[in-house]
Amino acid sequence: MTLPKWLSSAKKISQKINISRQAIVKKIQGNPYYRFQSDIEINIAAELGIKIDANLASVDDWLRLPGISINQARNLVEITNSGIHFLCLEDLASALGVSVLKIQSWQPIVYFAYYASDSFYFPAKINLNNASLNQLITIPNLDLDIAKKMITERENSGNYRNIADLQKRLNLTPDFAYHLMNYFQF
Repeated sequence: MTLPKWLSSAKKISQKINISRQAIVKKIQGNPYYRFQSDIEINIAAELGIKIDANLASVDDWLRLPGISINQARNLVEITNSGIHFLCLEDLASALGVSVLKIQSWQPIVYFAYYASDSFYFPAKINLNNASLNQLITIPNLDLDIAKKMITERENSGNYRNIADLQKRLNLTPDFAYHLMNYFQF
């Protein structure tokens, strides 16, 4: 192959790659929950500024990563909701029960920030099903009467399943239940 033909072929290949890259960029930018299919897509997402905070990620955030199941995503969220922080990719691999090599491709978009347990971004959560009255009254805007009612209802009718169950059993307003959601784990 002569040099001009080779350059022409290289140019055509480069154009095809660029068109493919543009299509990937369009998919990623058009869908905030786009599930990455490959290492290439993860690298493009990183170039676009997409990041996933391992200690604040939701199930939907985790599901964007290739190779992760819904059960694994839920487990990771449950771990962080319990107050355990991920500090590195090795921690994630351990929590998932996989080799770090299997998730190494996530490195460009997954990052590890530490939040103090009582910070705005990572408030300490109270397990409502075993919380004492003293623990409950530390929650902003939760008065003593409602805290007592929470404990009485728990003792009479059993553990709360989730925030919706709490709202229904205590007849709380949606806004107040939403407020409490940030302070409780079930």
